[in-house]
Amino acid sequence: MAQARLAIDGGPRAKTTPNIPMYPGGYEIGEDEKREVCDALDKKYIFRYYMPDGLTSKVAAFERCIADMCGRKYALAVNSCTSALICALEACGIGPGDEVIVPAFTYWSSASAVLSARAVPIIAEVDDSFTIDPADLERKITPRTKAVMPVHMRGSACDMDRIMDIARRHGLKVIEDNAQACGGTYKGRPLGSFGECGCFSFQYYKIITTGEGGMLLTDDERTWIRAQMVHDSAACWRPDRFAPARFPGELFFGYDFRMSETAGAIGLAQFRRLPGLLERMRRNKARICAGLADLPAKGIVPRRQNDPEGDTGICVMFMVPTVELCEKFVRALAAEGVDVMHPYHRDIPDWHVAHHWRQLIEQVTPTPEGYPFRDPARKGAPVSYDNLCPRTADLLGRAVHINVPPQMTEQDCDMIAEAVRKVADAYL
Repeated sequence: MAQARLAIDGGPRAKTTPNIPMYPGGYEIGEDEKREVCDALDKKYIFRYYMPDGLTSKVAAFERCIADMCGRKYALAVNSCTSALICALEACGIGPGDEVIVPAFTYWSSASAVLSARAVPIIAEVDDSFTIDPADLERKITPRTKAVMPVHMRGSACDMDRIMDIARRHGLKVIEDNAQACGGTYKGRPLGSFGECGCFSFQYYKIITTGEGGMLLTDDERTWIRAQMVHDSAACWRPDRFAPARFPGELFFGYDFRMSETAGAIGLAQFRRLPGLLERMRRNKARICAGLADLPAKGIVPRRQNDPEGDTGICVMFMVPTVELCEKFVRALAAEGVDVMHPYHRDIPDWHVAHHWRQLIEQVTPTPEGYPFRDPARKGAPVSYDNLCPRTADLLGRAVHINVPPQMTEQDCDMIAEAVRKVADAYL
């Protein structure tokens, strides 16, 4: 049978339907969200603390939803996942002189939160799951290492068994960055329920959204109380905000990271949508992958899943044999009408990959003293980001990324699979 002519060479496009932006919960905003927000506005009180008698906080209700979903005792809603990470780090006692190991494939905010907590991020390789490589994590541990930040990147779980084992053996705190995998699981256990703290994002691009927003989960009451101090320097959360400290380390300086009642109201409505969003994304991804089932024989290697059952289904990712072929593959798929991108390209700036974090690599700081990189509390050799994570650059440089919005139809899924097969037939 004659090979179909690629669209990039003048042939017909394989995907002729419009691409849908990847705003899973955002594109579902409707009457439910309006009702919740209007209810908050009608009560004329949109600050989550010091509620008038008879009113209940929508933020507190949203916190309880996420905590119950993950089986955790305490939750703290904030204005972003970056804020949640800062709260978690400082609540866990991470600070000057400390190092926190962060994967090379994550949004810049993961490393930025470490720096904001006055510690230093150490960047570890990812493996073929595109999450932190446990072996490189262990290699990067020094006497200064106090925590590890596994990131469940692009909706898929890290190898939490190995990470938790390493953390226990080395006495490290585990702070999960679950910004991109709300509702995902690892071996039946909710992501965000491992380690000292789990942190979530509800920014507009995430699975469910409050526009901007985040949350911290923990099972330790004192960690939760200290996180509240970080997120609200005025101590509005305390039973008696002006009372002496109830335990050493309860009261210290903090920020203003609070979530508003309007954001909490949207979060409540979005949370009710989460099961349906996950079911549709997983179904769409499964349909696309079923159409590509025989392509590994041609040299296409799907992203390895640490737990396929727990994947949220937000994207399809696979690798091709070389970086050069990947560039051709992505251009050809885009010409076929597919919403496709490189997870990493050396010439395309993207703050999801450490190789583009120039401010980190060059150790740029707000003041000339170079703090925290040149903090006197640091012992040993200065940190260096030279020759940063070459394996990550190779793996991601050969990877193809296709979003899987829940709003896609079966026809969209079939056309995407057809487009990938068409390009693979031409190039492999």
